[in-house]
Amino acid sequence: MPQIVFLPHEELCPEGAVIEAEPGVSVLDAALQNDIEIEHACEKSCACTTCHVIVREGFDSLEESDELEDDLLDKAWGLEPESRLSCQAVVADEDLVVEIPRYTINQVSERH
Repeated sequence: MPQIVFLPHEELCPEGAVIEAEPGVSVLDAALQNDIEIEHACEKSCACTTCHVIVREGFDSLEESDELEDDLLDKAWGLEPESRLSCQAVVADEDLVVEIPRYTINQVSERH
């Protein structure tokens, strides 16, 4: 079973985490099942960017993002080439290393 390594995040998983994930489950669902509370304001409907993650390893094992996800990612804070919405990134058969950005677009707008 593939593993997802979550890099340390100050609030959500300060020590980082290594979890097992069934192929076919989204990165977000795998995180939530393991008490890593990634924000998901649109309830996983691919309508916001609050579940944005950066896939540091294993990115190429994920199915390609669709146009809707790409359009939303353009609005994400801290966008990188390996950025995905964790509600849309489905675990395949390779291990992943995932970074949860320090801020979401909601947090950035609340701080300014």
